[in-house]
This record gives sequence, structure tokens and C-alpha cells, in this order.
Amino acid sequence: MDLFIALVALVMTAMAWVTPASADTQKEGSRVAVFGGGCFWCMEPPFEELEGVIEVKAGYAGGTRETADYRQVSSGRTDHYEAVRVIYDPAKISYPQLLTVFWRQIDPTDSGGQFADRGSQYKSAIFYQDEEQKAQAEQSKAELAASGLFDRPIATKILPAPPFYEAEEYHQDYYRKNYSHYAAYKEGSGRKGFQEKMWPKDAIATKGPKQQGRYEKPADDELRRRLNPLQYDVTQKEGTEPPFRNTYWDNKEAGIYVDVVSGEPLFSSRDKFDSGTGWPSFSKPLEAANVVEKKDRSLFTVRTEVRSTHGNSHLGHVFADGPAPTGLRYCINSAALRFIPQSKLAEEGYGDYLNR
Repeated sequence: MDLFIALVALVMTAMAWVTPASADTQKEGSRVAVFGGGCFWCMEPPFEELEGVIEVKAGYAGGTRETADYRQVSSGRTDHYEAVRVIYDPAKISYPQLLTVFWRQIDPTDSGGQFADRGSQYKSAIFYQDEEQKAQAEQSKAELAASGLFDRPIATKILPAPPFYEAEEYHQDYYRKNYSHYAAYKEGSGRKGFQEKMWPKDAIATKGPKQQGRYEKPADDELRRRLNPLQYDVTQKEGTEPPFRNTYWDNKEAGIYVDVVSGEPLFSSRDKFDSGTGWPSFSKPLEAANVVEKKDRSLFTVRTEVRSTHGNSHLGHVFADGPAPTGLRYCINSAALRFIPQSKLAEEGYGDYLNR
């Protein structure tokens, strides 16, 4: 009897690791996609921000063992890949679109891992669910190989989908729970720099080709014509506007904030909070690729300046005294921003941000 109970317990434990999509995500007509792209911390955000994606989970796939956890997989002694499972609505986003996003997160020519992470658990792979996905993945891979973007063969494997084991809870949405560490890791690993090199003007590239080359800084004489004196002083001369006497410090309307110089999306009203400082404050950027942080040693102290990527506008500073989950406060000058209300996003060409 004791042996029987032990065997039942073992089977139940094994079954618990193979976690299906939760009931609220298994809506009728939804589909599943699984991708291995190295560190799953970096693979969740680009899919989660897509309209039509219902759920993204970090986990482990591709191994022969019947269980998987971080300790086992990170040792490199199993066949599992770090992977993400994407539940999506094919009526709103297609599998080929997901493939495009996937390719733009990885170095597909790397056969030994991804960026600073080495080992079989960090290799890239597409795990297809059926013959249709297999054919679409193979076509997408062939098109990438023929594009001439890379001077080495595409090493990403296309494999049948194995059981998927959800990663531990602390790994899920890690970029939300510990944004500063996530951002430092992504840059330090070399992933961010590779993306920016391979996909200029569209580093994350989840919004499609229509945005490539869209955000540019005009010539200085044009800026002087377009900007009022305060906007020019703040964005071009690192000026600071007065607290509580600026346009957006207490704005509570839904929408996004873009660079007044280039128009690149910077922050969302969903991440805006009242810091009590009198300046617009945000817990994180809307598009991390559009924000650059630099050391600022003015005023006899060391602060972290925030600038826009394409417009190179001075925006403000970031401080480590913000709310959870990031713990950050992006303190931004209203004069560096232009607010686009939610009702006008589509009209002004920012329709992709309606649900963000």
C-alpha cells in the first residue's frame, strides 16, 4: 500500500509540472505558439504587448525528462530549452506575425546559446503545434535566410512541440517585478545592442515595418520654428520647467506621451502616477527602446538622465523611489512631451497603442 501511495504521488507531481493554459485563456478558437529564444525574461515582453495575444508564460520545453524546473534546466544537464508559450487569438494576430516578432528578439545564427547565455538550454527553437505551423515556420526561416541580413547560416531549429512546463512564479513577468534588473541584464547580455544594430529605428520591431524610419530629429532651424522657447530649452539645452506649473503634471486622461521633437512613443497614462513632485511621473517607459539613460554629473551630484533615442531630446531623470513593481520614477518635463489622447491614437497613426 505504501508503495502504491508513493507511486500515485509521483505521478501527480509529474502531472503538475505540465501546466496547461489556464481556463480563462482557453477561449474558443485560441491557438498556442511556443518559442525558445534564450533567456525567457527577455522573450515575454515583446509578445505580451501584442494585440491579439491572450497570455504569455515562461517555461521549459524540448527535453526528454518528465519534469523540469529552473535548477535542473539551468544546470545544462537536461535537453530542455528556456521557452515561452504564447496563447493568441488568430482572428487578431497570425502565426507568421508572431514569427516575425520572434526572429527580431534573437540572434538566429547562434548555435551555442543566445548572447551572454551559453549552453543548450539557451539555444533558439520554434516548436510547432501542427503541420500548418511547421510549414509557416519553415517558410519564415527560409525568407530570413534569403534576406541577406546575416552572413552565417540560420541555426534556429524547427521542432515538434513537446510538453511545456511552466517556470516558477518568480520568473513569470520578471520584467514587471524587477524592471531595473531586467533592463540591466538585457543590455549587459548584449541582446539589446544586437537588436538595435540589426533593426535600426525599430529595435523591438513589434509594430511592423510602417514604423521603420518614422521617428527622426529635424534640423535645428526647423526645431526653432516648431518648438516654443521652453520646449527648445528643455529638449535641446537640458533645461527644467517649474514644478506644478507645467502642462501634464496632473493630467489624468488616458493616452500616450510622445517625444515633442521626434514623435516616438515614450510613456503611457497607465504607468503615470502622482509622485507629489509637480512633474509628470511614470513607473516605466511605454517603449524601452525609445528611452536612453545616461549619467548626469551636473548640480554636484550623480543622477541618471533620460533622453529619447531617436530625437535625442532631454526628457528628465529617473530615480529609484517609484512604486512597485519597477520601483522607478521617471520624472519627465511636460515640455519634452506631446500627449495624444486615446480617442485620437488611430487618427494620428498610433493605433497599435490603443490597448497599451
